[in-house]
Amino acid sequence: MTGTPTGPVLVERRSEVLVVTINRPEARNAVNPAVAAGIGRAMDLLDDDDELRVGVITGAQGAFCAGMDLRHAAETGERPNIKGRGFAGIVERPSRKPLIAAVEGAAVGGGCEIALACDLIVAAESARFALPEVRVGLVPGGGGLFKLPGRIPYHAAMEMVLTGEAIDAERAHQLGLVSRVAPDGTALEVALELAAVIAANAPVAVAVAADVVRRVAAAPGEDWWTGQKPFIERVRATADAAEGPRAFAERRPPRWLGR
Repeated sequence: MTGTPTGPVLVERRSEVLVVTINRPEARNAVNPAVAAGIGRAMDLLDDDDELRVGVITGAQGAFCAGMDLRHAAETGERPNIKGRGFAGIVERPSRKPLIAAVEGAAVGGGCEIALACDLIVAAESARFALPEVRVGLVPGGGGLFKLPGRIPYHAAMEMVLTGEAIDAERAHQLGLVSRVAPDGTALEVALELAAVIAANAPVAVAVAADVVRRVAAAPGEDWWTGQKPFIERVRATADAAEGPRAFAERRPPRWLGR
């Protein structure tokens, strides 16, 4: 499925990677119902297509996402939520496959929460992240209040939430929010390089590893030494678990079957 050059969300296959682009640059890629629906459909595609291994979400023309389109919401009363997936079609239930946010420019409010819904964040040097809702009498409702403290230290998260001030890519990287910092204009390129590395690995192993990490992050008090055992056993029982060592021994690229 290849995205058309127009529309609020562009979807493009790049080998085993699905690139999803929020395409409302005239509104700094703010999320309205059409954007939410488009992202939700893209997440469904990524989940359902076995040939796709990784998703990358980005924004058009040097901006990631300014959050919810407040003007549209005020005029229509509509909120850009998708049943089962939440705000922007992603924050409550993103794809079960790895997701990378490629951030140029601002990721603020709901835009920051879209990035937080991803497993990895690549940010351009001039990118910035903020949850500024308190400045307009609101609070982050797309997961930012409980996801951010799980990604960065408590006091840094509290400062962002209570002040509404933005942090730049360098600070975000120092805090561990951002995986990699890229030169301006290259966040998508770097994210695609990272996605290709992930996509080359055994798909069942990647899926299970990601699932365990997400579960641990969601329930840090759980005994995951015990809890991870069934997931590890599931991987060990796959054909790919046998193929990997065999391919290594034979000095050839592995032929993953996804089972």
